[in-house]
Amino acid sequence: MQFDRLKRRELIKLLGGGAAAWPLAARAQQQGMPVVGYLSVGLPPPHLLAIFKQSLAEGGFLEGRDVTIETPSADGRYERLPPLAADLVRRHVAVIVAITANPALAAKKATGTIPIVFNVADDPVELGLVSSFAHPGGNATGVSFLFSDLVAKHLGLLRELLPRAARIGLLVNAQSANADTMSKSATAAAASIGTEIIVLRASDLGGIEDAFASLAQQRADALIVGADGYFFRRRVQLAILAARHRLPAVFTTREYVEVGGLMSYGTSLPEAFRMTGLYTARILKGAKPADLPVAQSTRFDFVINIPTARALGVEVPSTLLARADEAIE
Repeated sequence: MQFDRLKRRELIKLLGGGAAAWPLAARAQQQGMPVVGYLSVGLPPPHLLAIFKQSLAEGGFLEGRDVTIETPSADGRYERLPPLAADLVRRHVAVIVAITANPALAAKKATGTIPIVFNVADDPVELGLVSSFAHPGGNATGVSFLFSDLVAKHLGLLRELLPRAARIGLLVNAQSANADTMSKSATAAAASIGTEIIVLRASDLGGIEDAFASLAQQRADALIVGADGYFFRRRVQLAILAARHRLPAVFTTREYVEVGGLMSYGTSLPEAFRMTGLYTARILKGAKPADLPVAQSTRFDFVINIPTARALGVEVPSTLLARADEAIE
């Protein structure tokens, strides 16, 4: 009960702070200060938001002096994104920064004129955000780190860690724009090496717990957790559930491993957010999204959590350790 009261107090503070922020944005616009709407599934992770703001400042736009940044959050509920995007459009923000595919798609549907800088884990051409990487051709551009294309790589890492693994789960968010793409990629990759993929979909806390229970019932040997903004917010819970069910899991970013996940392989999120901030600054200076090619983050991190491996009773092969960018002790 005390925990619930604390959570309610935190929510009231957050809602109060958000409500108070909008008049500040209106005043900033009246004073000629551009407003950047930072649209995401949940509250921005502080370290990534700080990197975005720092790179924006490096581009000449210091928050509070040169620009105002608003961070409306869908609180993990994808259906809230369209009205949040529409509200940013009504407020005539200078740029919408959209983090992950669903916010980017909501922003794109809401406006064809306000510049959009996206930060997505998927192919923006397939999503319909741009015409091509080299020539976006509209009001959107940004950074793509193609996490959805890494499912086959994740599968290979798990098979190298667990050569006898025959059944591997894939957890995707049913509401995510990349769910079908990841599922198809994993199924095709698994078929080529004689492995069975168990695709499970979850979009809330209860669904995630049910997915792990189903994996246990189906005797899955390991798990791939798909790229998703909501899953990223729930990374501690995912790491705990994987440990509780003694299920070796591979994730997309090092942030999962830092909270107890076993392995991660994917693009560096700090690098992607740095690039997003720099692109936003260029647009605030007058560059048009149509003239800015979609950037691709090329820095990849492979991280292993050694204590988690020991707790799971998994011996990490020396070949994997040698390739790891970091082995957390």
